[in-house]
Amino acid sequence: MRALTETETKTLFTKLADYTSSSLSTLLTTPAPSRPSSSSKSPTQTRHVFRTHQSRVYYLPLPLANLATSIARTNLLSIGTCLGKFTKTGKFRLHITALDVIAPHARAKVWVKGNGEMPYLYGGNVVKAHVGRWSEGCTAGAGVVVCAMDDRPLGFGISARSTDAARKAEPTAVVVFRQADVGEYLREEDTLFTTT
Repeated sequence: MRALTETETKTLFTKLADYTSSSLSTLLTTPAPSRPSSSSKSPTQTRHVFRTHQSRVYYLPLPLANLATSIARTNLLSIGTCLGKFTKTGKFRLHITALDVIAPHARAKVWVKGNGEMPYLYGGNVVKAHVGRWSEGCTAGAGVVVCAMDDRPLGFGISARSTDAARKAEPTAVVVFRQADVGEYLREEDTLFTTT
């Protein structure tokens, strides 16, 4: 496990910025859960870091990253939350495991009606007829988090149209191209967490 190089960091932050925009800096410092016996009134800040291991990028607290240095690289399978992996060409691909990290900081969201959840979870794109509501000011090609109507994150993708253009589109028009959804945990359970 090692720290990311400058080019890897730039590639990762560019990809994360598509979804989180200006709240990207809050990913690095988040409040730690408060302990009941703690006498301090403000939550402590825990610094988070990105580390790579076997081309996969992990998001974890700094104290945990420091402890992981005592484990041999051959014995370390995973640590923290896997955000995705670098391809052989140097591009970064987000995995569905990154959903818990990017969903609270999402810049744009699309809420899917109940009748559109299953088609999306089976790997389909989001069509206009299935959209309950969407964030204002979303541009075409922007990263969006797809949620159920009860604000439960289902996945993420790329918007096919801007918010204004999607309102004028026909009901069968695709408004979000799926990149990952929680159905992948079942569809790709054999390959999702493999290290080779």
